[in-house]
Amino acid sequence: MTFHFDCLFYYVSDLDRAIRFYSEVLRFQLLSRDAVARFDVDGVLFELVPSSAHAFTGKGNARLCLRVDNLAEARRDLQANGVCVDTVEDKGAGLLAALHDPDGNEVCLWQYANR
Repeated sequence: MTFHFDCLFYYVSDLDRAIRFYSEVLRFQLLSRDAVARFDVDGVLFELVPSSAHAFTGKGNARLCLRVDNLAEARRDLQANGVCVDTVEDKGAGLLAALHDPDGNEVCLWQYANR
């Protein structure tokens, strides 16, 4: 059996609001929208799926992690757009900060050290 990567997705409570956040604030390219919204994130398919009552029953710990060249600059830009970004943490191999989309899904920002 061979597995192939398809996509990463987040459940959202308001698809229109989530599309605005990911396209206007994070500047992801919207590819299509029907029952779900599909974005291209550096060649990876990222989907927003409207939630239902059973959507949030799991206890998963998935995160979308975005690599940035300059974390301080990315943090300032997001804060200027009204996004609350956590304090930057030095993890040795790089710098990490997190933010949340309107549904509370975590999005991490990562800057590699010495890159």
